Amino acid sequence: MLYLVGTPIGNMGDFSSRAQEVLSSVDVIACEDTRRTGLLLQQFGIENKLFAYHEHNKSAKGPVLVDMMKKGLDVALVSDAGMPSINDPGEDLVKLCIENELDVTAVPGPVAAITALVLSGLDTTKFHYEGFLPSEGGPRRKRLEALKSIPETMIIYEAPHRLMKLIGELQKNGFGGCKAAFCRELTKKYEEVLRLTVDEANEHFTNTPPKGEFVICLEPVPQKKGEDMSQEDMDDMIRRLSEEGMSTKDIAKEVASITGRNKKEIYSYILNLLQ
Repeated sequence: MLYLVGTPIGNMGDFSSRAQEVLSSVDVIACEDTRRTGLLLQQFGIENKLFAYHEHNKSAKGPVLVDMMKKGLDVALVSDAGMPSINDPGEDLVKLCIENELDVTAVPGPVAAITALVLSGLDTTKFHYEGFLPSEGGPRRKRLEALKSIPETMIIYEAPHRLMKLIGELQKNGFGGCKAAFCRELTKKYEEVLRLTVDEANEHFTNTPPKGEFVICLEPVPQKKGEDMSQEDMDDMIRRLSEEGMSTKDIAKEVASITGRNKKEIYSYILNLLQ
């Protein structure tokens, strides 16, 4: 069996007793960084075999872990911090296990994105997890453009040395007046949550250089409604929703609710646009 085990994102008090029990009892612990995980286990007196499994060796090592489990061994997977399978190669290992009809279970733990979201003061009814944007070029511009039409609170990760670049890009894409929560050092002694507009954040971090990894919760750009939405904007929205896998019927419903136009007419228009 594969156990997906959550580990602390900062405060060691968040390391659950169940997580410690599982990591003590499995046959092997797969981890991104054996040194980092080794230090965590040492703090809690846990001794076990560590197996390096990360983005750069997942193609070769994933099948090795699957073979272990086929032979009856139990494997725990941990990330450097938080829940595995979120922005790390754990996703690939889970898929391999499912393909090979191996059992997978989770031992829940802290997640930086959700921790930031509940601290943000922004809408938590629906939210969009973006994680890290592409680092450069067209893919990054495309994702930033797509964010403009997402109607839910967005969660973005960013490194401190790239934060000012991100803020500038958000301003260029119409987010300047949007509320945001810039969260750093979550669950640690110097935890900080700055609730500012993007424009205010630009001023703040110009005067106070950012430190630490950031989780940014961002409110959506006010959506254009009815006659205020151009045909081009509507077409972009339709294409984005289609790329995200939404059905034509649901796209028509979403667009009709925003524009106030007839849903049947929109449905026919979408069929012609996407063919």
